Amino acid sequence: MKEKLENITNKLPAVLALAGIILLWQVLCSSGVLPAYMLPSPVAVVSAFFGDLPNLMTHAAVTLQEAAYGLMIGVVLAFVMAPLLDRFELLQKAFYPIMIITQTIPTIALAPVLVLWMGFGMAPKITLVVITTFFPIAVGLLDGYKSVDPDTIRLMRAMGASRVQIFRHAQFPAALPQFFSGLKISASYAVVGAVISEWLGGFEGLGVYMTRSRKAYAFDRMFAVILLIVIISLLLMWLVNILRDISMPHLRAEHSARN
Repeated sequence: MKEKLENITNKLPAVLALAGIILLWQVLCSSGVLPAYMLPSPVAVVSAFFGDLPNLMTHAAVTLQEAAYGLMIGVVLAFVMAPLLDRFELLQKAFYPIMIITQTIPTIALAPVLVLWMGFGMAPKITLVVITTFFPIAVGLLDGYKSVDPDTIRLMRAMGASRVQIFRHAQFPAALPQFFSGLKISASYAVVGAVISEWLGGFEGLGVYMTRSRKAYAFDRMFAVILLIVIISLLLMWLVNILRDISMPHLRAEHSARN
């Protein structure tokens, strides 16, 4: 009970701040300070959200499919690359800068190139999501592998442990917290990356819906899409937290013990 009360208390300032911003937004729109063609009111956004909810859900399903495929491929690539970069220093020196360079290129600049190469189907969207999500997970895993105390590794080697055993019992458990931190970031990036790629071409998806709404000057529906993207991203981050608690129950137990 005490822990639940503390969680509510910790989240209360954020909830109040958000409520204050929404209230100020509504007041400015209702008073005419901000015209509807510049910024629709929260009431108009919510009305557009529920008024076109079936259509929104149809487009959201496509975007989520692209994000899920891209995120899964990004996770698999990170789990393949991170141990290799940790094991072979030459490989790390060769590919780590390239990984950084991929993150310095704006997503909006990559999207039209991928569409040009791969067409207007799902392939360029998934590829962009992979590029966006791979780096945070791979870097988190790599940092986690290197965070193990060298004395621990030397002790395990002295006791006859193989590289696989050292990785399984020392390095991989140490990398899990960083992995889930990177996964939480990548989960939100996946949806945003899919939507950005849909802006530049496609037949379905939230990005396509936003483009059509913009051309029709239906700004309330554009903001409804933004609201849906926020909800989806928060739900994905919440799901990652659940997976983290299931995978690392000892961290939750330690947190409860401290409180």
